Amino acid sequence: MSYRFLSAALLVLLAVPVLAAELVIGQAAPLSGSIASTGQRMVLGARIWFEHVNAQGGIHGARLRHVVRDDAYQVEQTVAQTRKLIAEDQALALIGFAGTANIAELLKQRVLSEAGIALVAPYTGGAPLREAGNTSIFHIRASYADEAEHMVKQLSTLGYERIGVLYQDDAFGKSGLDGVKAALARRKLQPVLAVGYPRNTAEVNPAVTAMLKAQPAAIIMVAVNKPAAAFAKAYRAGGGAAQLMNISVVDPAELVRLAGIEAVRGLGISQVVPYPYTPNLPVLKEFQALLKQYGNGAEPSYTAFEEFIGAKVLTEALRRAGPAPTRAKLNAALASLSPYDVGGYRVDFGARKRSGSSFVEVTVIGGDGRLLK
Repeated sequence: MSYRFLSAALLVLLAVPVLAAELVIGQAAPLSGSIASTGQRMVLGARIWFEHVNAQGGIHGARLRHVVRDDAYQVEQTVAQTRKLIAEDQALALIGFAGTANIAELLKQRVLSEAGIALVAPYTGGAPLREAGNTSIFHIRASYADEAEHMVKQLSTLGYERIGVLYQDDAFGKSGLDGVKAALARRKLQPVLAVGYPRNTAEVNPAVTAMLKAQPAAIIMVAVNKPAAAFAKAYRAGGGAAQLMNISVVDPAELVRLAGIEAVRGLGISQVVPYPYTPNLPVLKEFQALLKQYGNGAEPSYTAFEEFIGAKVLTEALRRAGPAPTRAKLNAALASLSPYDVGGYRVDFGARKRSGSSFVEVTVIGGDGRLLK
């Protein structure tokens, strides 16, 4: 065999992409701390889809390895665990982080942009994360401003004008508060009272006292499970009769468990993905079947369904990125999903567009603790 032939053969071999044996998807999730139940459902939703994909042969023959690290909903831990996912675990992409302040710190420290890595389906609707320059983050849920507009519109249609706001005193809560204020301003209204509570606590008694004194007709809560439940329980015990509503990040089952049905019956919750308890869409049939197969007895939830959708979006982009994906190829593939139908629910990205959905509807906790549409 001639030297010239060997050289040509070598060049051909070098031009062939090296197929990946596995594709690492990283997730920093609050598996402990104040929203641990939420974090566990977030991981579950992504995991059942990844297990299904692996059972079908993976993506271009490569298995998905879902690496999860606990950040306890602490900002500094989110940063530390993300750096480990990128440097130690060699994650190709990230999925399903929680917390507006947590992810904002990743942006501030340029953790995502310097690694050239995408974060898909973060569990937050915070406005600062959706600014035009934040091209590393692909949102599949509506913004808190979208949710606030929907809730305020529904309340004002029903004749409620005296609206108070309970908010978590951090970037998450303030983003939601800004959304409520803007929605009220469009109707020439303003909050009767806006009162905060400290992040990572359920210290809401001062807020309860203030709301009982202000006597709003409705209260929109921008709160997570434990403080939302603590507020509802204490507020109702104090004689408060306002219509309560909460932004989408709470779990109704947790609210019932923590506060009792008497405190949260009739509480409205805005939702950013379709109702996950009836299989009336192809993606819902798929979710419920795979939850039964891989979920170890877990019940459907909005949180798990949201991250299930996020995982489907991510794997479609991995498929489009080809058999030897890089972070850059994956980012480009995600931007090509314009639109992409996951089975009755669409996301729509673009070259500079990262907010993939504005879907919002409101549900209510019924007398038996279940959500009603």
